[in-house]
Amino acid sequence: MSTGHVVLGLLSRGKQHGYDLKKAHDDRFPSAKPLAYGQVYATLERLHRQGLVEAVAVQRVDGPDRTVYAVTDAGRAALQDWLDEIEEPFAFVANPLSVKVTIALLATSQGQAISFLRRQRAAHLDRMRHFTKVKVNPASPLDEVLSADYALSHLDADLRWMDSALQRVTAPTKGNQP
Repeated sequence: MSTGHVVLGLLSRGKQHGYDLKKAHDDRFPSAKPLAYGQVYATLERLHRQGLVEAVAVQRVDGPDRTVYAVTDAGRAALQDWLDEIEEPFAFVANPLSVKVTIALLATSQGQAISFLRRQRAAHLDRMRHFTKVKVNPASPLDEVLSADYALSHLDADLRWMDSALQRVTAPTKGNQP
């Protein structure tokens, strides 16, 4: 997935300028890293050069001029091609959490690794509460509920892994010493 595909998808709902696209991305994908404004505008420029979006208006509302973009027919075709591709499952699933736990076991004491896992577990539970509120709110749009479901599934998998890791770290077997 590229930022370009996401921008094309967001623009497929209607004409927008970069500021609105950034806000739409961050609202629709709350579990994803927020887009930087510079990234949005650089992506729009690239898509424009490729003929996938076109500038259709310039608006001024309490600030600088804002160029409004729309998806071209070529952009709709590129988006559809991308949507038709199957996403391959990740070959490598290491993420910052598992890497940090491994380094904690190598570089610190067993007690510090356990403390980190417990604090991280609490942070995950807090985040899960946030997404659960989104999920059960009848006013939440379907795309936000689906995004919350996805985030909750990943957070739940992380929690199960942390529980297993805590169990292994607190009672390591002979062959599983750090």
